[in-house]
Parts: sequence; structure tokens; C-alpha cells
Amino acid sequence: MSVRALQTVNRIVWGRHLLTAGHQSCSCRLRHYDFHQDDIKSVRTVVNPDVSKIRNIGIMAHIDAGKTTTTERMLYYSGYTRALGDVDDGDTVTDFMAQERERGITIQSAAVTFDWKNHRINLIDTPGHVDFTLEVERALRVLDGAVAVLDASAGVEAQTLTVWRQAEKHHVPCVCFLNKMDKPAADLNFSLESIRLKLKANPVLLQIPIGSGRNFTGVVDLLTNQKLVWQPSPGEDGRVFESKVLTEVDDQELLQAVSEARAALVEQVADLDDEFAELLLTTFSDNFDSVPSIKLQEAVRRVTLARKGVPVLCGSSLRNKGVQPLLDAITAYLPAPNERHHDLVRWYKDDLCALAFKVLHDKLRGPLVFLRIYSGTLKPQTAVYNINRNSTERMSRLLVPFADEHVEIPSMGAGNIALTVGLKQTITGDTIVSSKASAAAAARRARNDSGTEKNREQANIVLSGVEVPDPVFFCTIEPPTLAKQADLENALRCLQREDPSLKVRVDPDSGQTILCGMGELHIEILHDRIRREYGIETHLGPLQVAYRETILHEASAADTLDRTVGERRNIVTVQLTVRPADSCEVTFTEDLNAQLMLETKEAVENGVQSSYLQGPLMGCPVQGVSTLISKVAMEPGTSAAMVSACVSRCMLKALKLAGGQVLEPVMSLEVTLNEEHLSFVLGDLAQRRGSVTDIQSRHDNKVLLATVPLAEMMGYSTALRTVTSGCATFSLELDAYEAMNPQDQNMLLKKMGGLL
Repeated sequence: MSVRALQTVNRIVWGRHLLTAGHQSCSCRLRHYDFHQDDIKSVRTVVNPDVSKIRNIGIMAHIDAGKTTTTERMLYYSGYTRALGDVDDGDTVTDFMAQERERGITIQSAAVTFDWKNHRINLIDTPGHVDFTLEVERALRVLDGAVAVLDASAGVEAQTLTVWRQAEKHHVPCVCFLNKMDKPAADLNFSLESIRLKLKANPVLLQIPIGSGRNFTGVVDLLTNQKLVWQPSPGEDGRVFESKVLTEVDDQELLQAVSEARAALVEQVADLDDEFAELLLTTFSDNFDSVPSIKLQEAVRRVTLARKGVPVLCGSSLRNKGVQPLLDAITAYLPAPNERHHDLVRWYKDDLCALAFKVLHDKLRGPLVFLRIYSGTLKPQTAVYNINRNSTERMSRLLVPFADEHVEIPSMGAGNIALTVGLKQTITGDTIVSSKASAAAAARRARNDSGTEKNREQANIVLSGVEVPDPVFFCTIEPPTLAKQADLENALRCLQREDPSLKVRVDPDSGQTILCGMGELHIEILHDRIRREYGIETHLGPLQVAYRETILHEASAADTLDRTVGERRNIVTVQLTVRPADSCEVTFTEDLNAQLMLETKEAVENGVQSSYLQGPLMGCPVQGVSTLISKVAMEPGTSAAMVSACVSRCMLKALKLAGGQVLEPVMSLEVTLNEEHLSFVLGDLAQRRGSVTDIQSRHDNKVLLATVPLAEMMGYSTALRTVTSGCATFSLELDAYEAMNPQDQNMLLKKMGGLL
């Protein structure tokens, strides 16, 4: 076992001893245990806990809300680490990339496993920057629950809304943690209202803060009426805190607030859970205050799992307050893997079924594939079958992920997240099963379970992957010398496997390699990784916006191709019509649909689809065009490739006749700034063709909401810092593709043609 692995095991063993001492006792004292071989065996024996004791969760939020800091405190209080890491110091466990530590942001999701009160928690810390939204998406795809961290002074911010929608798409139950309660502008009621209005969720408040701003010292648990206070002494790490029941001698205002909040909690849960409402009416109708905390907790859990409400807790991760109750809430309210039902998995019964959701490249071990195991058991040195690739691979090693450190284990059961070595062909979104025979057996069960004949044909035994958004920025990338071209291509292949949102293509005219990404920061990070990790000093061309094209009118065209290849003469005539539509689709007239063979139809569709890749105006992808094929006549012996070529040429004619329209990406912009700088920012946005949709007040700040063309946002971060003296923050998210006005379109075409 390597030194790093031994250190990791030592962390876990030390943490396990800490757990037995009890974290919530004010008399808790740290004890140090030396590492020895028996401890390794004890770790290995508990690698596969009971599935009901497993929690697969993610930490998600807007940038700078405190995700990584909260994760760091969880690891410390669970005993995984012996010192508190800090984002500003660049020594956190989950932000281990050089770029993350230099910039103080999370770039790629990191998985870490630790224990808390006889529960195994597999936690993934996700990025908050919009450029890395796919990292959040593929993490939420395999998680059972999530913790949404909110800045208590800002409430629900732009990226919070984005990741919340992703959680809803995958039906992930959530818990909200109102972080930064120690900030002067922290506002509990404002944060709850923003959850109601922006997230369209029912916040179920489980705690109220004791004190506000710098006087924030702890919380009161509304279920148990326990007062949890962290002493504000200098250098206090938050591990030791005072826990006692509220009594009549406590502050009367606090007692009144707790009484009202608990009554509101009981009433709210009764409205959301019928079983709890019946219990109140039959047993505690005279006195709701006497409802046992365990019954209330069970009801809150049912409400959370049904996604009817969201438990809300308070704290300050940076000040080491409120994180232990959050860990308790994770084990109490978020679901175990066996409480999340996946219809597809039942067809595999006890056979292995797992989803690959992330790939990392290691210079020594090759690709490391993260798997979420849904059924069966995973063991090293065994062959597994990749349904998507139709290939069998041998997995050499099985590891438990601890950020950038890993511990090898002999097996892992359903409900866990594992890291595998040896899967060379597997990529994000692939379904892994034990064998081809197992996949065939699952397919038979799926067909037998399906009702109609159509459903039997469409029976799917592959776990759904993630939807990869289209990139909005692109630029050329060149190696320093021609000798480094092969190394650059290998680096880009590895990075593409790691990051599905990265697209690489070769320009057919110039032969240059084009790098397509989700934003300026995304491409900048990729460029830096190529330099540091692969040792290639590449040159990037200027960033360009990924435009789209569409048409304005309906148009028809016909074309005939007559070409001799070798001794075969190919003659084909095509007639078609294009018209504006909501989506790109290909249809045939009824007579033609009945006449054409399947091979010819496929050739025609391939020709149309290839013409959608490059429009007639700027060579950008075409969208919003439907095509009706009315005639395909060909001489015997004409190849399918010639049919596709003729259709593609005819499509180009029709698209030119239909009148081209350039579509540009328009971004949703949210700027948080001081009121004194508002006029300067509004003036700057007017010059950028921005359209203001709303200006909101948030305590002492203003929140400016606007839509701005992406082409106008180059270097906006520098401009914003200049006009606001560095006192503003902003976030961007793709809103839609919209048509450019004729004047701007003409200017763009002249610029692209080199006339400006």
C-alpha cells in the first residue's frame, strides 16, 4: 500500500475512533490513535455497510456560497482530516487541482467517502461556476440526495436556481443550509422567501439562529427544543459545543420565537404529510407542543423524500458553527440508495448494473472511471461488459475515492460509488454490467414486462446518461511545433473523455484544430491543464462566439448529379422544400415514402443532416429548418454516397433561396452591486446591446437582471471591476439563441469576411 493510501486509511481509522467518543457532547476531547496493521483490516471489513446506512449526496450552490468550506468542515468533524483546510489558503481536500487552489474555486467535482454516526456518506463537492454546470449535472445523475448551500445574505442566486433545476430533473430530494449567518446582512426570513419564490419549494424550517451577524453563536433545534451554542473563543475549531434543553430561565424573546416557530413547523408538516396530520388529530389534538420529536422527525423525512418540502438549517461553516447538525440532517432526512427506485435496475435483479459518470486520467494508471453501483457486486480482476460500447473489458483494481487519494478494496456492493482502474474504452454515461449474457437476460425481462408491442420493441436496458449542452465559445489551438501535434491530439482526447462538454473538431478548410467550450474560464482552464499536465505550450487563437443559422422563408430547389466513378456512372435527381420550423426534421411525401428503399432513405437523411452542419451564410450549424423530400430519382447502380452528395448540394441551394438569418447566443446576466455604481453599469450594458429586465433590492445592494448578447460580453469581468472599483459580482447563463437585427448581422458578415 502506498504512503498516500496509508495516510488516507489513517485518517479514516482516526475518525472512526472519534465517532465513538460522540461529537455533540460539550465534554468531547480529541484523542490520537497510532496507525497499525489491525486498523487496515478493520477498515476493510466495513467498506460495505448496510445499504440503509449509505448516503450518496452532493453539495451544490452558487459560486462563493461556501460549498467547499462546508465540505471541509464535514471532513474535519467526521475525523477524516486532522486540520481545517481553507479555500483562501489553497489546502482543502476536495479542491486538489493546481488551478482550483490558485483561483479559490471548484472546477471539477471531487468525491470523498467518510463515516458519520454509523452511516457511510459518499459526498461529491460540485462546482458553482456556470462554465462547469455539466460537472453538477453528471454528479446529480448518480446521487440520492443533495445539500443546497445558500448565502444567508443573498438567498437564492442565479447558479443556485440552475443547479436546483438539475436536481429536480433527476428527482433528487434536497436539504438547504443557510450558510454565512454571521454576516451583518444575513436575513433568515429573506432567504426563506427567496426559496419559496425562486425555487418554487416549501422551506421547512428546522432551526432558528441564536443572535445575528457577528453575534451569531448557535441555533435552536425546533424538533427537540435543544439549544446548540458554539463558544466564540479565539482559535476554536467548532468540534466542541454546548447542547442543552431550553428552559424558562432562557431569553424570553428567544423562547417566544422558538414556540411560534415550532408551532408553525408542526402545522406546516401536518399540511404536507397526511399520516402526521392523522396522528395530530387522534393523539395530540389538545396539545400540539407535546408531539414527540421522533414522530415529527419521521414526518419531516417523509415530506423530504416525497419532495413536498425542503428542510432548512442554519450555520456558518467558516466560523465552524452548525455543520454537525447538518451532518445529522443528511443521515436523518436524505434517502438511502434502497429508497430511490430505478425501474430499469429491477430487470438485472442481483446481477451487476452500474453507471460510469466520470472519468479522470492518471499518468501511471490510465483512465480512472467513477461508477455508481445500482445492483450486484463489483470485484477487481473481473471482466465486465459495456453495453453502450458493445465491448468486454477487464477491471484490474477497485478503489474507494478520497478526493485525490484512494484506498484499494476487495469488493463493493450496490448503493456505493466506486473508482475503477483498467476500463480503457468506457466514457461518461456508459452502462456497465457483469456480462453480455446478463444484458440479454435483462432485455428479455424488460420485453416481458412491457405491455404493448411498441413498448417491447423500445424496451431499454441502458441507464440514461447526461445531456451535454452545446458549447458557446470556440477558438483555434496550435502546438508549438509540428512534432508536438500528436502529443496535443492525445492530450485533447484524454481531456474530452474527462469533460464531455469539451468539443474538438478540425476545420475542413484550414485544417486547424478548433477547441469548443462553455465559456472563457472553461477554455482558459483547459489551456492551462494542457500546459501543466501534458507539458505542451500551445497557442490559442482569439475566442469566437458559436453562432447558429436559420432561414426566413420557404423555398424549393432541385438538383441533378451525374458523375462517373471508376466504371460506374451515378445519376440522381433530387427535389425538396425547406421551411422554418421549431426543430430540424426530415420528411418524405407519402408516395415517395412508399417507393424508396430503407437504404436510400438513410442516404437522403444523411445528406440533409450533413447540410445542417454548415449553413450558407457563415458556415455555422443550422437549426429551426424542416425539410420535405418530394422527389428522388436515380439510375440503377447509383451509390448511396452519391445520393447523399446530391441531397446535400440541393439543400445548399434551397437554404440560399430561403434567405439566411444569423442566430446569436443571448445570455442571462445577474449583477450584484452597490447602488452608487448602478448608473455606470447600466451605461456599460447599453453599449453592449443589453436589455435590462429587472432591478431588485437585496439589503444594501442592488441586483441587476438583464439579457445580453454573448458576443458583447468578452472581457466583461475586467470592465465590471473597473466601473465598480471591484465591488460587484456577476454570473452569466445561456438563455436562448435569438435572431440578430439586419444591421448587426451585416456588420458581423463583413467582419467575418475580412471587410472590417
